[in-house]
Amino acid sequence: MKILERPMKILPKNSWVWTEEEMCRHIPVMYSEVLSYMKLLPGKVIVDCTLGEGGHSEGILRKITPGGHLIGIDQDDDALSATRLRLSRFEGSFSLIRDNFKNITDVLANLDLNAMDGVVFDLGVSNMQLVTPERGFSFQFDGPLNMRMDKHAQITAFDLVNNLSEEEIANLIFTFGQERYSRRIASRIVRERSSHVITTTQQLADIVVASLPVRERYKRTHPATKTFMALRIAVNRELEVLQSGLTQAIDLLKPGGIICVIAFHSLEDRIVKLEFKSQAKRGRLKIITKKPLIPTDQEIETNRKSRSAKLRVAEKL
Repeated sequence: MKILERPMKILPKNSWVWTEEEMCRHIPVMYSEVLSYMKLLPGKVIVDCTLGEGGHSEGILRKITPGGHLIGIDQDDDALSATRLRLSRFEGSFSLIRDNFKNITDVLANLDLNAMDGVVFDLGVSNMQLVTPERGFSFQFDGPLNMRMDKHAQITAFDLVNNLSEEEIANLIFTFGQERYSRRIASRIVRERSSHVITTTQQLADIVVASLPVRERYKRTHPATKTFMALRIAVNRELEVLQSGLTQAIDLLKPGGIICVIAFHSLEDRIVKLEFKSQAKRGRLKIITKKPLIPTDQEIETNRKSRSAKLRVAEKL
């Protein structure tokens, strides 16, 4: 079957179709909650492990200056450039580092630091990445199958979609995307790529939709959401990196230091939950949020991208 070149007509404009304004607007998720729990005071050293567009970092800098210092880590050159401009009025009070937060220990060591007063992780893809078609993260824009958070990384979504076996693709989509139709999707991908290389997000989205039962094509969530998320997680090795980054961050916290983690995926949230519990049993952490906090109805109404967020907070003992 020939790969479709345009969006499938069977799909209605449901709630998963965001307006251009919603797609381009950057609103930091659970902003007030993060700043409140972190006990921010002038003079503190805080690390933002997922700098993104700098929404949380800007709020943190307002609270810790004068005298404080923010270290922002991100592997995306575009995010670093944009956020450096955004934070320019705090020049001298922040350091922005292009790296992966799995290397947080080395990042601090290179700044002659071995401890910090607080750390925040805002996981997942950034708004800037979503709305840039050539980054290939979103099915709402037609772009190359990329999905690399670090543009210098070698493996892309194109490589996975076009080179993995049918079984490997099915397992990837099921494990990382928790997609019940993973085998149908994998089978359709392999069938389509046998005659045409799958190169774009639109091609992949159309293939996913065509592989699903008709009743699954009209739900509130876009039918390709789980497949795209699974590929993104695999390309960036997000779960593996998260486990390493969390462990190091907790080691680096000073007594009384706060760690805040915002997760948007159940697998991410589970890693955070289990790590906090493990560290608490060892007497190293006090869990502040016994259950994860979720955005208020008002925040979800204002920022639909926040709807799946879960915030967990703990304090170093």
